[in-house]
Amino acid sequence: MTALNGNKRNTGKLIVVATAIIVAAVALTGWTVSRSSPNSPADESRPDTPAGRETAAAQNRLMSQRTKGDPEAPITIYEITDFGCPWCREFVRLTLPSIEREYIETGKAKLIFVNLPTPSLHPNSPAAHEFAMCAAQQDRFWPVHDLIYEHQADWATLEDTRDFFTLLADSAGLDMDALNTCFDTGSVRWIVQQEAESVAQQGEISSTPTFIMETVMLAGYFPIEEWRPVLDSLFAEKTGGDRR
Repeated sequence: MTALNGNKRNTGKLIVVATAIIVAAVALTGWTVSRSSPNSPADESRPDTPAGRETAAAQNRLMSQRTKGDPEAPITIYEITDFGCPWCREFVRLTLPSIEREYIETGKAKLIFVNLPTPSLHPNSPAAHEFAMCAAQQDRFWPVHDLIYEHQADWATLEDTRDFFTLLADSAGLDMDALNTCFDTGSVRWIVQQEAESVAQQGEISSTPTFIMETVMLAGYFPIEEWRPVLDSLFAEKTGGDRR
């Protein structure tokens, strides 16, 4: 796999990270979460039980909610990100709109959001990720995602983020009772924690944002001008040489 570092602008070394690792980290979160939750006995959370199947279905719904684009798009972009990261905000503000317009809306690519909060750098990030996943339960992940990044400077240093996130939730049209239940029970907190741990355990992803696509990893912020040749080349590979 080729690694490109967005902060140093280098094409880099070959590294042993496969897209399958990220797929597994995300896909197995539901199973890991259900086993880890103190409210879910281990024997009831097995995939071959009704409770296990319900957990898997809920996880699939949450995955769908944080995916942009056609599920059948030939390119999958895994965006491994931290809501408290300034460079992640720059990607969302400056680069993502062009990727959406040129590749996602045209059916060439889909983007999947992967949780990797780094509380050692951004102490309030886990709460922001939990908020976004609570919003995903109400089919409002992306509106809340955008609000979290838009107001990053407002919540990043708060002692308690809940009241501020509640204000954002109201502006995004969330059901407040359901949101408070999500916060109080921590029903999605395990998803954020286990997903981040699964990604971090792979050892090669050490910064945010990081993007994995097929044989390419982009580490850091890149403007659209540097994304286009990568995505165009991948699209040509996946579609037999047609870059249109």
